[in-house]
Amino acid sequence: MRQMNRPVSIALAMALAALAAPAAAQDSGDKAAATEKDAGAIPPPSVSVTRHKGNFGGQAISYTATTGETYLKAEDGTPRASIFSVSYVKEPRDPNRPITFLFNGGPGSGSVWLHMGAFGPKRVAIPSDGTDDGAPPYPILDNPDSLLDVTDIVFIDPVGTGFSHALGKTDPKEFWGVTKDAESVAQFIRLWLNDNGRWNSPKYLGGESYGTTRSAAVVNQLTGAYNDVALNGIILISTVLDFGAGADTPGNEMTHVLNVPSMAATALYHGKAQAPSVEQFVEEARQWAIGPYAAALLKGNALGAYERAEVRRELARFTGLSEAYLEQADLRVEPSRFYKELLRDRGLTVGRLDSRYTGRDYDNAGERPDNDPSFYGIDAGYTAAINAHVRGNLDYHTDRSYVTIGRVGPWDWRLGDGRDSDAYLNVAPYIGKALRENNALRVFVGQGYYDFATPFFAAEYSLSRTGMPSERIHYEYYDSGHMMYVRDEDRAKLSSDIRDFIRSR
Repeated sequence: MRQMNRPVSIALAMALAALAAPAAAQDSGDKAAATEKDAGAIPPPSVSVTRHKGNFGGQAISYTATTGETYLKAEDGTPRASIFSVSYVKEPRDPNRPITFLFNGGPGSGSVWLHMGAFGPKRVAIPSDGTDDGAPPYPILDNPDSLLDVTDIVFIDPVGTGFSHALGKTDPKEFWGVTKDAESVAQFIRLWLNDNGRWNSPKYLGGESYGTTRSAAVVNQLTGAYNDVALNGIILISTVLDFGAGADTPGNEMTHVLNVPSMAATALYHGKAQAPSVEQFVEEARQWAIGPYAAALLKGNALGAYERAEVRRELARFTGLSEAYLEQADLRVEPSRFYKELLRDRGLTVGRLDSRYTGRDYDNAGERPDNDPSFYGIDAGYTAAINAHVRGNLDYHTDRSYVTIGRVGPWDWRLGDGRDSDAYLNVAPYIGKALRENNALRVFVGQGYYDFATPFFAAEYSLSRTGMPSERIHYEYYDSGHMMYVRDEDRAKLSSDIRDFIRSR
């Protein structure tokens, strides 16, 4: 082949390069576009900042609301999950002011209930007397019972609740479990402290229902290693810590003991028992349940006829159920049967979350209720309120639906802490350890008398075991159920009680 002269060769090379450049640029552009497309699947966190004023605890407060996403990232910086939160911070900012982190339970519940029912600057007004919330519009009112006069507040929605969700190719199941969930919430809290310069602020952590379980597990994540996030207080509202003792499963006698005081309060409320006051009656029920009743159940089939008759008679007095029914139930009444049986003569069932509520089933012949009237009696109002408040007052915009209560599962109940906790789930020891290792830590426990989801006697039992410094655990009780703040008088009392708890540090 004849060799080209040098000028022609150079010119041809330049021409070929010129022709190749668009192709190379196109190839590079395709790769960049693909990279951008991959990155575009995870847009930057969305945040809205608004400023407000209100009167809380008798004080005029100016505050900033920061509403939006915080990304939890892997060690290589890849975003794994978006945690939605709403932070209310008093202005001017004070790095020494208390900060309280709050969430609800489920698992699978957003923080809507504590946010729009108890402690946020706005609340939804639903009936206070245990009746259905009906249809919209639901009044969304200023909430003078918010705690913003004594603490800044951060409402947290764990992954799978509220607007929080897994990102990219991350499987949301990586966050669905007692320990996994606690790790993610603890990571969020550390990031919030970083971003807001609040590491030396007094800190409170609290939750409701499974949120109390989460509180114990998060405390373990925050304080169980050398890089502590020390806490001043833990706020437990409608507490469930010892799942073994409270499990409604055949052969577990302890659950029957722990439910008697709640049954007594409910029977008294509905006129199926007589006593001067609910406080006196439940105290009498506590002492009888942990004494003669527990002894009788532990004897099993060896229980004598005379003692059986005595126990049956007293159980009927406390529960409002007939001796004939109690005999058929072998002196052991599951809560779901109690809901149906107590007011069967009136054609009514009572609620699980709040046994003040009553409902009507399809018929009156069943063994258990069709549904829980104390949940369907409030859920519509809260769902409407959180969406109206966040998308309106807080100017936060998203195409996602707010998950008030969703399915997060299967939930990993294993603790993986070297104890036999996989068979007997009890997170109360985490709180005991934290109390022993932090002599300034205190615990607030708020319980409703009419709550069967997390019975008050079960909470007392779990927090009175070995290794629990009981002198720093404070209890308050309310004349309502699981969400005691739905009753106006109890919302004011709960707010006042927790305000005193924070101030007393």
